[in-house]
Amino acid sequence: MTNDRFAKLFGSPARTPETQISQKEMDIARSIQEVTEEVVLRLARTVHRETGNDYLCLAGGVALNCVANGRILREGPFKDIWIQPAAGDAGGALGAALVIWHDYHEQPRTVNGHDSMRGSYLGPHYTDSEITAQLDTLGAVYERLDDVELMQRLAEILEAEQVLGWFQGRMEFGPRALGGRSIIGDPRSTRMQSVMNLKIKYRESFRPFAPAVLAENVSEYFELDRPSPYMLIVAPVQEKLRVPMSAEQQALFGIEKLNVPRSSLPAITHVDYSARVQTVHEKSNPRFHALLQAFKARTGCGVLVNTSFNVRGEPIVGSPEDAYRCFMRTEMDYLVVENFLMAKPDQPEWKKDDSWMEEFELD
Repeated sequence: MTNDRFAKLFGSPARTPETQISQKEMDIARSIQEVTEEVVLRLARTVHRETGNDYLCLAGGVALNCVANGRILREGPFKDIWIQPAAGDAGGALGAALVIWHDYHEQPRTVNGHDSMRGSYLGPHYTDSEITAQLDTLGAVYERLDDVELMQRLAEILEAEQVLGWFQGRMEFGPRALGGRSIIGDPRSTRMQSVMNLKIKYRESFRPFAPAVLAENVSEYFELDRPSPYMLIVAPVQEKLRVPMSAEQQALFGIEKLNVPRSSLPAITHVDYSARVQTVHEKSNPRFHALLQAFKARTGCGVLVNTSFNVRGEPIVGSPEDAYRCFMRTEMDYLVVENFLMAKPDQPEWKKDDSWMEEFELD
């Protein structure tokens, strides 16, 4: 991401991964983000002025900048925006397919009044027989539960601040885990962010996690009044949920401030009281929606921590074998693959293998 010209411009080489972050790195990152937001907002206003359109569709890598997207929505001239969920290079495949379909084959463009991306759940899925074949080969110990019992058990596990690997339905298309291949936790826990970062994702403890929230309840928790199914919009946490910082906490050094709980949902609330929101809809992902409902029925909270099912630098797991391998190599407590539930203490001893830390480049 950086080169000699970057080092010359800012007066020193780029920070080496894993070294301590200084005020300088924080200032550079914040400044680049601020400039990016201003450029994007100006472009949005220009497009609106030149076209007169009330709705904006975004794609391209910068469209994955969730903070900028949130500002367009709140401060821009458009009634609504829509961001392609695989807005980076991978989304070019979708664009190419649409060009061939509409231009080459001259098929009509139809507007159906709803999102046709099907929640971005477009990848492979696995049958029970395929799942058990892979798990049995690995020697996994599991139990199969029906949907009602499973959701109740998972809600209990999450309430106990246990971390759950969640593998169900079709895999997501795009860079975000949206409840198909996810690692899930309790957002009310003051330790969840650190635990998931250091013991499961194996990355810096300050990195924020995203909330998955029942779509019908999103405005109870966030200053957002519309769907955000692809986790591509940042919105403020509702004022009533925030915890003001004391003068002593305000005086802490930047990184140390991140360890101070900012709301009643500390695991998903960032330093500026914002969150990268995913709304979960019963129509597009009924099982993830059911899990959130079960958790809310048990705890009164319709929000869960949702992060991608992988460790840093590693691709998101694609198969039950991948999921079990990641589960056993990390400190996740439980794994659920469709209706098959696995508890870490029940599993056979896993041969210690840290080679994956060198297998993939760090992000």
